[in-house]
Amino acid sequence: MALWKEPAKSPSSPLPNPPDVARFDMPEPVEQPAPAAKAPSFNTEPAPASAKSASESHIAPDLVIEGKIEGAGHVRIAGRFKGDINVRGDLTIEHGAKVNGSVRAERVTIAGELTGNVETAAHVELLQTGALTGDVKSTTFSVAKGSRMRGQAEFGWDDKGGSPDAHKANGHVNGNGK
Repeated sequence: MALWKEPAKSPSSPLPNPPDVARFDMPEPVEQPAPAAKAPSFNTEPAPASAKSASESHIAPDLVIEGKIEGAGHVRIAGRFKGDINVRGDLTIEHGAKVNGSVRAERVTIAGELTGNVETAAHVELLQTGALTGDVKSTTFSVAKGSRMRGQAEFGWDDKGGSPDAHKANGHVNGNGK
């Protein structure tokens, strides 16, 4: 007497299921995208604010680029860039990155090296590993201990003649207060 039950063969399946075998001699099939029905159209109107906050361009650490960056959206630089940057968004210069040129952005965060002026920005943040050689003109300016700066900084002034509690720092300034 047997203690197990023999599996019954299914009448609807004439062939047994083949075992799963990994095959290394054939490449995986790649799905091809369906061809476009018409040529893409380019929208020249500005993107809505929600789309602007989501878009970010990135220059990788191993890239060296010379030129000009203009437009809407955020830019993150981890490599080297030589030229002017004018964006309606945030600019982040990562630790190890080097930028040489003038900058205009809504918010500028410097963890790498910037040689050039920050001409207009709502906020400039110089992080501990950051180095800035040039002038800064912004609404607010924060400097972390250990960062380095050589140039002039104007902050706290509005476009209508200033405010009584505005500040101006001249000369050589670094994060150690020297």
